[in-house]
Amino acid sequence: MSVFRDSRAGAGQRASRAWEASVPRLVVLTDRGAMKPAAAGHVLLCCLCLAFAYLCCAHRLWRSGDQEWQKLIMVHHWPATVCKEVENDCRNPPDYWTIHGLWPDKAEECNRSWHFHLEEIKDLLQDMKIYWPDVIHSSANRSSFWKHEWQKHGTCAAQLDALNSQKKYFGKGLDLYKGLALNSMLQKLGIIPSGNYYQIADIKDALAGLYGVIPKIQCLLPKQGEEVQTIGQIELCFTKDLQLRNCTEPGKPGKPVAVGQGAQPAGAAMNLQVCEDGPVFYPPPQETNR
Repeated sequence: MSVFRDSRAGAGQRASRAWEASVPRLVVLTDRGAMKPAAAGHVLLCCLCLAFAYLCCAHRLWRSGDQEWQKLIMVHHWPATVCKEVENDCRNPPDYWTIHGLWPDKAEECNRSWHFHLEEIKDLLQDMKIYWPDVIHSSANRSSFWKHEWQKHGTCAAQLDALNSQKKYFGKGLDLYKGLALNSMLQKLGIIPSGNYYQIADIKDALAGLYGVIPKIQCLLPKQGEEVQTIGQIELCFTKDLQLRNCTEPGKPGKPVAVGQGAQPAGAAMNLQVCEDGPVFYPPPQETNR
């Protein structure tokens, strides 16, 4: 064994030996400087444990949700209904359907380390402010909504090459919204905000006939003193090849959902569910109580 001796004698030598004895020896050297097998095994085990812990942390960081999604959902919401349900600082909400989000199904927050940077979508800002606005927050906080949509949904949609950057994700969302042209299509069908009620089946059938796929329409249930449900969101769905597909299969109603927007406080989510067959209120922008 290699031995290191202190050349000093007396009290200094004894103090040095006492200090050496107090320090745990994790590695023992042979005459040639190699670790004994037992010591090497302990070091290897420690390294493996550290590597495993790192991989577990990385897995949680990069994939907190299941990335194996099957469809992409273009979610339109009606600002008058959003402002009716969410008690916040809605100010002059748009009088047209706007984008709530572009959502992969069954996947959320797939890469928490991929942070949102407003600079990356600076070329899209003019359209974003018009078609993808934060309805319930003031303009100063608008980017917090886009940050939320990117971190929760965009990082999962980025599985597709066509959506694998912030500019591509938001740009494609705008393209799909414009291509669907929901506002003008509803007007063409004679479905406009009104004090009169529509039948939800008529709206759904008209949209299915127009787009060739089954949409999902979500409503707020009537509150005390209200007669009917209120239309809130219309979803149109796409395959991973960005081709229209059914959002729901015939005869399979969707499940109730709580839909939040942006960085809202707890309890501020919109409690939407798939609209029930029957009458529905499509509120004009300044007439949200019915």
